[in-house]
Amino acid sequence: MRESDVHPQAGRVLRVLEEGDLGGHPVFVLHGTPGSRLLYRKHVEDATRRGLRLIGYDRPGYGGSTPARGRRVADAATDVLAIARALGLDRFAVWGHSGGGHHALACAALLPDRVVSAAAIAADAPYSEVTAEGLDWFRGMSDWHRQYFRAMIEDPLALDELTAPEIRARAEFRERLASILSDVDRAALTDELIDYAMASEREGQREGLAGGRDDTLAELAPWGFELAGIRVPLQIWHGRHDRFVPFAHGEWLAAHLPRAEAHLESEEGHLSLFERRIPDVHAWLRSHFD
Repeated sequence: MRESDVHPQAGRVLRVLEEGDLGGHPVFVLHGTPGSRLLYRKHVEDATRRGLRLIGYDRPGYGGSTPARGRRVADAATDVLAIARALGLDRFAVWGHSGGGHHALACAALLPDRVVSAAAIAADAPYSEVTAEGLDWFRGMSDWHRQYFRAMIEDPLALDELTAPEIRARAEFRERLASILSDVDRAALTDELIDYAMASEREGQREGLAGGRDDTLAELAPWGFELAGIRVPLQIWHGRHDRFVPFAHGEWLAAHLPRAEAHLESEEGHLSLFERRIPDVHAWLRSHFD
C-alpha cells in the first residue's frame, strides 16, 4: 500500500492510494457518491492475483483532497491525468461504480491516448441530456434518492439537511440502507461490505460535505464531454434490481454508446455488482493491456 499527495496546480491537493500488485498494470478506481480513495479488500485481493495495481483517489472535497467548487464531471479526466503523470504512468485502465461511473466515462472520452479500457458500473445517465429525450430520470429510484436529487436541483444547500448523522454501528448502517435497497442488494450486503462502505463514507466526509455536494451538482449539470466521442474499449454494467440508479439509466447509456460492451444484468442490483462482478471487470480490463 502507498499513499501520496498530488498537486495538480497551486493550492490544490489530491490524496491518492495505491494497492494490489504495485508493479502491475495500473487501474484507476473511481469511487461513488459519497466515498473516498479507500479500496475494497476483495477488489484488492483480486487485483493482486491478476497483476493489477489499483489506484484510488479522493475527488475534490472528499477526504484528503481540497474542494474545487464548480467542478464538472469532465474535470475528473484532468485530475486522473495529473495523478498518472505524477506516478509516471503512460497508459492505464479505469473503472467507476455509481457516482464514479460517469467520471470513468469522462476519462474514456477525454483521455483516449492514455486509457486502454474503461468500465462504468451502475452509472447514471446524464440528467441534462435525458430530460429532453423523454427518459424519466427519477423513475425506479428509492424515495430517498428522488428526494435528494430533487432537493439538490431546487436548493444545493439542502444537502446539509438530507445527509444523515454519522453512523458508527454496523447494525445501524444496515438498518439505514434497508428501506432503499432491493432484495437482491440486501442479500449482497455482507458485514465486510458494510464495514467498507462505512469506512469509505466516513473518510470521504471527514472534512465536511463539499465532495458530495459538488459531485451531485456536477452530475446534474452538463458533463463537459460527448458520449458519442468515446472510442476506447468500454463496458457498461447495470443491474435490473438497482434502486439507487434505475435500470433505465443503464439501458439509455447502452443505447447511446453503441460501441460499448453492455452487461444489462437481470439478476443484479446496485451493490451486488460491486460485491460480485468486479473480478469480471478486472479480467476484461486486464486483457486490453496485452
